[in-house]
Amino acid sequence: MQINLITGISGSGKSVALRAFEDSGYDCVDNLPVSLLQNLISVLENQKCEQVAVAIDARRGESIAQLPPILESLRHQHQVRVIFLNANTETLVQRFSETRRRHPLSANTKQSQSTTLIEALDKERNLLAPLQEQAHSIDTSSLTAHALRSWIQDLLKDKPLGLTVVFESFGFKKGVPSDADLVFDARCLPNPHYDKTLRPLSGNDKPVIAFLENIPAVNSMASDIIQFIEKWLPHYIADGRSYLTIAIGCTGGQHRSVYLVNRISEYFRLRKNLTELQITFLDRHRELDSIPVKAV
Repeated sequence: MQINLITGISGSGKSVALRAFEDSGYDCVDNLPVSLLQNLISVLENQKCEQVAVAIDARRGESIAQLPPILESLRHQHQVRVIFLNANTETLVQRFSETRRRHPLSANTKQSQSTTLIEALDKERNLLAPLQEQAHSIDTSSLTAHALRSWIQDLLKDKPLGLTVVFESFGFKKGVPSDADLVFDARCLPNPHYDKTLRPLSGNDKPVIAFLENIPAVNSMASDIIQFIEKWLPHYIADGRSYLTIAIGCTGGQHRSVYLVNRISEYFRLRKNLTELQITFLDRHRELDSIPVKAV
């Protein structure tokens, strides 16, 4: 059975992610107590279910500490993937303000005391830290709900075993993605933004691609990043990693970083020997994916 555990910080988009799994045909369970996870899997296994997604958060406090050993036990018989959704505190505070909902850990029933939202978020991060270490993390701070659904759907297309390498473009002016394992800075390269004809375009467009391909420094940086990844990728595989996020940033995340992500990920996707090692490559463009979708 393919078991997908969706967890993370409250307000980071777990409900959106779970709906994406549901839309893809998975059996989904929300807000499941940790103590019932193994019983649920046994029932679904008897019913011949092949794909399940379960959302679990830290609202029951210390019981979340039981989850890592439970997941390790389930891995002996099933394919288990953990997806950890996160966002920066400023974004989470804004989301809770907009929805006017209380954080699940904001009330301390034992002491009949309430905590501030910031204190509740800090407590939640500490409780979930052991889970985040073994999970595929997604920073939703700058993502729309539509973009998060799209990212989850892309993730479902990968192989259940092996290493998933995510190449992500971003803009430094909006911060470095918190889920990045490796970060490369492309701000030193010539910026198409200063060409009025290229400014409204992105690194996906042919005029921008042609502009950047004719710059030796761009080709040199792409080559250096590829050589670095080629050298160290076997070490990440040997380390038992399931996910590796490689973030490439420029000022706005629109031109240079998008071009480099597309070019580098295409290079690795064409490497047949890596395909044989069950390595899957995904592209993400944080700033482009975060553009609000207009209603039709």
